[in-house]
Amino acid sequence: MLYGDILHLARRMGHILADEISLRADALRNRERILAAAEDVFLEKGAGVSLDDVAKRAGVGIGTLYRRFPTREDLLAAAFSARFLVLAESSLARDAELDPLDAIRAYLEELVRHTNVYRGLAASLGTVLETGTPGCLATTAEGTRLLKQAQAARVVRDDITFNDIVCIAVAISLATEKASSQQAQIAHLVDVFIDGIGTG
Repeated sequence: MLYGDILHLARRMGHILADEISLRADALRNRERILAAAEDVFLEKGAGVSLDDVAKRAGVGIGTLYRRFPTREDLLAAAFSARFLVLAESSLARDAELDPLDAIRAYLEELVRHTNVYRGLAASLGTVLETGTPGCLATTAEGTRLLKQAQAARVVRDDITFNDIVCIAVAISLATEKASSQQAQIAHLVDVFIDGIGTG
């Protein structure tokens, strides 16, 4: 291959690389716009809102939204990931202050409160937690850790699973979503559940 051919090929590859970088940058900007719009729309209208509304708020086509987030649960999980990270980090931070049973109690209360941020999120919580975002993974890992810790201390029955905790979080969230004294009702229902799974 002649030097001129090599130079021409190098320039062509450079243009292709620049185009790819530009496309990646555009895709990242679209993702950020979609997530910002999803946060606003989910807070305003709930988790069951039409995804067309999210796409319109973001200024992108619905096809672009679905390329980035193939399902509603993928979008919910991505939009909520930071909150789930905060939940997990807060739980870890107070670990030394609480006994194993109270740690589970505090975690479950926080999980329900976070779930209620988006009206209607409870119906998809189990699926959302399985999507693999950093926040979902952290929240699942922390809940699993606390459950195993409580079972090792023999204060929670051995037949209880993390999925049971998620199911209860869903039920409590649905029951308290429109409650006038939401925090007190959440605490009461969590206490009922904790009394039911305890070994004492």
